[in-house]
Amino acid sequence: MEEGNHSETTEFILSGLTDHPKLQAPLFALFLLIYVITLVGNGGMILLITTDSRLHTPMYFFLRNLSFSDLCYSSVIVPEMLHIFLAKRKSISRTACAVQMYFFLHCVDIESLLLAVMAYDRYVAICNPLLYTVIMSRQRCNLLVAGVCAVGLVDSVTLTCSIFQLSFCSSNIIQHFFCDCSPLLVLSCSDTRTSEILIFVSTCCSIVISLVTILVSYICIFSTILRIRSAEGRYKAFSTCASHLCAVGMFHGTQLYICFRPISSYSVEMDKIPSVFYTVVIPMLNPLIYSLRNREVKDAVRKAKNKLLTKS
Repeated sequence: MEEGNHSETTEFILSGLTDHPKLQAPLFALFLLIYVITLVGNGGMILLITTDSRLHTPMYFFLRNLSFSDLCYSSVIVPEMLHIFLAKRKSISRTACAVQMYFFLHCVDIESLLLAVMAYDRYVAICNPLLYTVIMSRQRCNLLVAGVCAVGLVDSVTLTCSIFQLSFCSSNIIQHFFCDCSPLLVLSCSDTRTSEILIFVSTCCSIVISLVTILVSYICIFSTILRIRSAEGRYKAFSTCASHLCAVGMFHGTQLYICFRPISSYSVEMDKIPSVFYTVVIPMLNPLIYSLRNREVKDAVRKAKNKLLTKS
């Protein structure tokens, strides 16, 4: 494209994970398997929590929303990734790129803030058990999830509009496997300072709000657990938090690595590795973590399995 007339880019080319021809088919098979496990795991979790009355509690209400978020943002990224592995022309239209970015940012915000809400839920359950049903009423749970979705909506619309009002005239090759903010800013021939500030503020606010809420909640939780006299009581209280702590560690650990890694070690190729982890692997692992470490979920799965066997 000629730099003088600044012709607007109508489509982008996604470079994908690798351009090595021999790796395309094996990677396609691997990520297809991961995606199928993600769909079955999160879809099964949603179905299980919806149909089993014993799981109609605030904790599982938030877990169902977390599973839905994982299902959504995995579905935003992985199908296009699979297409890139097989397609000769790895193009995506400007509109489709904007839509992908919007839904990805929205779901990541929801995931981050839902983990904070779930930490608050565990704080109330362990530190104020007598008031738990009053504080975590159905109405309040609905309001918390609605608030999380509203924040995600405003943030994702703001960032997506900010980036796609820029001009892209130097190149249309995105050095990534999906439409993320940073690789697109590199392609812009406009002044990107406003977009960079918005991305920095958005990322910091999302991470800080979530991590501070989680940290304060668990300081109070561990303080309460240590005051429990019986070892069995301490183990039972801690076991209700273990799965959530694993999910928090994976999600925020990856985010913190991406945000605060040394600038000298940054490369486009290395940036793809943590991106794969939090866009593809974490949505697959979350339902496994919550089902393998949760007795109530195991019991619900066993009950559903027995029902199916009885009917057959």
